[in-house]
Amino acid sequence: MFEQIDDFSGLKAVCKYWQTVRAELDAIDQNAFLDWPEKSIYTGDWSVFPFYRFGEKVASTCATCPRTAALIEGIPGMVTAGFSRMSPGTHIQPHSGYTDQVLRFHLGLSGGAECGLRVGDETRGWHPGSAFVFDDTQEHEAWNRGADDRVVLLLDFKRSANTHIAFPDHLRGVGENL
Repeated sequence: MFEQIDDFSGLKAVCKYWQTVRAELDAIDQNAFLDWPEKSIYTGDWSVFPFYRFGEKVASTCATCPRTAALIEGIPGMVTAGFSRMSPGTHIQPHSGYTDQVLRFHLGLSGGAECGLRVGDETRGWHPGSAFVFDDTQEHEAWNRGADDRVVLLLDFKRSANTHIAFPDHLRGVGENL
């Protein structure tokens, strides 16, 4: 279910500079986050600050966090990236991703022991600077049972560089007005 980060070029640099990413996260207006549109799969408050949405750059947010944008643009096959924030008490219910043509990367930026992600039968938590890769077509769920926001840099990248991916229409507009 979980993959080795060392197997994917570009991810090491993002992990190495996680504090730079965190500093840019801390500097943005928290009101700039957008509610995740698939409200049927979560309870609580799940929001995103998109940099790339399904292969399309969100210029305004990339300009707000230029060092983060440069790091994610160095990842081969990157198609979707942004900050993903779960407020305390949020639960993203068990679900599966939209395509098996990508893998998902999470870089922990805030949150603690009360936050977790289950993929298949394996559960992991985040702490600032921690990172992992997983196949989101496997059933997974996430939660924040803590007192503070959990924020990760969430990124999808192609398993094979030459793959064409059909993205779901209902998600294409996330961040469109930024």
